[in-house]
Amino acid sequence: MTPRASDIPNAIAQPVATPLTRAAIFLVVTINPGAGHRALIRSFCADMAALVRSVGFREQEGTLSCVVGFGSDAWDQLFGKPRPRDLHKFREIRAGERHAVSTPGDVLFHIRAQRMDLCFELATQITARLGPVISPVDEVHGFRYFDSRDLIGFVDGTENPKGEEAINATLIAGEDPRFAAGSYVIIQKYLHDLAGWNALPTEKQEKIVGRTKLNDVELDDNIKPTYAHNALTKIVENGKEVKILRDNMPFGHAGQKEFGTYFIGYSRSPRTIEEMLQNMFVGKPPGNYDRLLDFSRAVTGNLFFVPSATFLENVGGQLSRL
Repeated sequence: MTPRASDIPNAIAQPVATPLTRAAIFLVVTINPGAGHRALIRSFCADMAALVRSVGFREQEGTLSCVVGFGSDAWDQLFGKPRPRDLHKFREIRAGERHAVSTPGDVLFHIRAQRMDLCFELATQITARLGPVISPVDEVHGFRYFDSRDLIGFVDGTENPKGEEAINATLIAGEDPRFAAGSYVIIQKYLHDLAGWNALPTEKQEKIVGRTKLNDVELDDNIKPTYAHNALTKIVENGKEVKILRDNMPFGHAGQKEFGTYFIGYSRSPRTIEEMLQNMFVGKPPGNYDRLLDFSRAVTGNLFFVPSATFLENVGGQLSRL
C-alpha cells in the first residue's frame, strides 16, 4: 500500500524550489532484479532525509540537498497504486536529424550544494547504501560557470521563478490531491559542438538564443526571430505564461573534448516541458525549430515523479504491511 498525501495533513515538499547552488551531481540509476529490492529501496526512502542531514552537518553553509524522483516503471514496481496522474515514460521526439532520445532510468538523485565535496560524499553514501540493488546508468558532475553562464557563453536561468512563484510553478496542489506537494522533473544531457558554435558571429548567436550575450537582455520582439530558443520555450495558457524551474548545469571533460549542458526542469505538470520540447525539436510551426539544436545533441532523456518528502518518510513505515 502506498501512502497518499491526502492521508497526510500538510505534506512537505522535497527541496525542489531551492536557490541555485555552485555544484551538483545528477545520478540516474536502474533497479536490479532481485528478491527484497523493493523493500530495501522503500526503507532507504524513509532514511534519505536523515542521510542528507548527516552529510550536510559537516559543512552547514554548504546548503546540501537531494531531490529523489522515480520513473514510471519504477513507480509501479516500488509503490503500485495509486499512481501520480501524469506520470509516464519520457516520450522521444524525432524530426529530421533532431532527436530527443528516451533512455533508461528508474530513479534520479539530484544532489545540490555550494561545494562539490558535499555532493560527492552524499552520492558515495547513496550508492554504498543501495549497493547491489541499483546500477548507475549516468552520473554527471555539474558546476556553476562564472556568472551563471552555460558553455555557449550565455547566462542560463534568468527567467526562473522565485519564492512563491517557484512553488506555484513546481508543486502539485488540487489537480492531483493524492500527490500534493509532489512535482515532475524532466532531464536531458546535451553535448555541444563548441567549435561550430564559436565560429558563429555573436549577433547570430544572440538571435538563436533570443538574448544579448554580454548583458543578458532579452531581444525585442520586433528583432527576435520566431525560432529563437526563448521564443519557442515560452508557453502561454489563457493569456498567462506558464513557468517551470530550471537548474541547468554545465559539465565537461576537457581532455575528451566533451562539453555540454545538463537540462533539468521541474514543473507541476510534465505537459509544459513536453510542449517546449515539441516546439524546439519539431518547430512552431513545424520546421521552425530551435537552431540551438544545430549545435547541441540530446543524448539522454527521462521523466520522473518527485513525491513529497512526507511521502518518502512514510513509505518505509508501510513495510510491515507488504
